[in-house]
Amino acid sequence: MYADVERLETWTRYKQGLCKDCMGSCCTMPVEVKLPDLVRMGLVDEFELEEPAKNIAKRLQKARQIEHFNHKYGVFTLARRANGDCAWLDPVSRLCTVYDKRPETCRKHPQIGPRPGFCAYTRKSLVR
Repeated sequence: MYADVERLETWTRYKQGLCKDCMGSCCTMPVEVKLPDLVRMGLVDEFELEEPAKNIAKRLQKARQIEHFNHKYGVFTLARRANGDCAWLDPVSRLCTVYDKRPETCRKHPQIGPRPGFCAYTRKSLVR
């Protein structure tokens, strides 16, 4: 089974255990996070929270840990590789390298997202 992240009609209704043999297609979508997520991930120190968010964003962009910062909403977009994968997705195992510290957006997927209750499931054995 193969899903196209851009075509929601190809997504599969989520059920428990589906992630076990998936390629992590959801990890190719932009991930929006807030400062508490960045602290949990170890990218921002709690003492740094006293600084303006735009200063933190500049540092994280320079370190290539975020792609974008939305000043109006205080939302950061995590960095992705050239192929679209999240920077924290292991390219070989296709598993999250910060799973226990992952952002709320990832923790709540697929309950929230472009098609709640569905995911872009792609079985590992089908990908070449």
